[in-house]
Amino acid sequence: MEEGQQKVIQYIRRNQGRGQRFLQRLVQEGSIRGHESRAQAVIIEKCRELGLKMDIWEIGGETLTSHPAFCSDRVNFKGNPNAVGVLQGTGGGKSLILNGHIDVVPVGSLKVWEHDPFSGHVHDGKLYGRGSTDMKGGTVSLVMALEAIVESGISLKGDVIFQSVIEEESGGAGTLAAVLRGYRADGAIIPEPTNMKFFPKQQGSMWFRIKVKGKQAHGGTRYEGVSAIEKAEKVLMELRELEKRRNRKIEDPLFAGIPIPIPINVGKINGGEWPSSVADSAIIEGRMGVAPDETMEHAKKEMELAIKAMAGQDQWLERHPPEVEWFGASWLPGSLEIDHELVAALSECYSMIKGKSPIVEASPWATDGGILNKVANVPVVVFGPGVTKKAHDANEYIELADVFETAEIIALTIMKWCEANEGGAKWEQ
Repeated sequence: MEEGQQKVIQYIRRNQGRGQRFLQRLVQEGSIRGHESRAQAVIIEKCRELGLKMDIWEIGGETLTSHPAFCSDRVNFKGNPNAVGVLQGTGGGKSLILNGHIDVVPVGSLKVWEHDPFSGHVHDGKLYGRGSTDMKGGTVSLVMALEAIVESGISLKGDVIFQSVIEEESGGAGTLAAVLRGYRADGAIIPEPTNMKFFPKQQGSMWFRIKVKGKQAHGGTRYEGVSAIEKAEKVLMELRELEKRRNRKIEDPLFAGIPIPIPINVGKINGGEWPSSVADSAIIEGRMGVAPDETMEHAKKEMELAIKAMAGQDQWLERHPPEVEWFGASWLPGSLEIDHELVAALSECYSMIKGKSPIVEASPWATDGGILNKVANVPVVVFGPGVTKKAHDANEYIELADVFETAEIIALTIMKWCEANEGGAKWEQ
């Protein structure tokens, strides 16, 4: 390892306590959707300390909300800005986006939390709190990597664009706003909780609603009516068959360890209004997975045609076809070939720190990487500390050692990808 690389690694290792305190502070500023401003202020303060060129703005406006990829149930983002800090290069190197979201999901019942969800409690090498894994731990890895480069006096040729965005949990409006503001790069890293695996391909997803009609009747003579609940059972069966058909077509080896690469999940069912009446309506709501190289429209069409064909086999449903609607959240898929130079650069740096090759898989969930990839045409790798099963869960935590190791890997990747200048820790060939 070359001298400049050693300086950066040593800086991170000497300042782990500082990184832990920064993560605690971020977690303690609970940034549930609509309340991101205080946590963003912590990020902005740190970026200014590092001398980054700052761009802070409230997202919204017709350009954003009318874009085909826009998705959010919020109409007012006032007071909760996006924050972008740029470490400007001297020119001639590749640029890199480091993207993290500041919003976190609600905490749920406090009764199942062992500590205050926003305590930042540390025990046995783990830091607890909502957002610690998803994804403030990853954001701190990005900040520590940048800080190590700046404080070690490393000069880069390419620009590093650090993004702390809002609204990831509801569909990515914050990252879309950054793209529409003009932020693009030669590559991007998103440190979502991958357990330090590489995800060059990401599943997309969208919410659906299927309305099923029936005919009311007294429960005592239910044969005089048509139960929408019973007809909804046929819809559910067709959704399960559609899921099987769609997943049989997935041959990418990166999905080999995922039992259902692109699931169709039914998360909510409502039907009827009275126990002694035949239900005249039923509503099914769920989430449809989208393959990395598939368009959202293709997935929608496939479900709509499947439901239509199923209805054609039932006299009642043929005359009263179920209505398929697309509503609420949606996330674009993302795809990057595993032999892409960004994957290669990150892999080399991973091996330098970990002493082994990374595990490369496809993501079982969607990220803002789909927007960067599909809308901005930016190559994206999702790689970060933390495990998925702790995200959104009570007693969420992250292993601090993983946060610091991720910071080391990303710092070396920045130096390689953006190219350190001569006399400024040139990358060892």
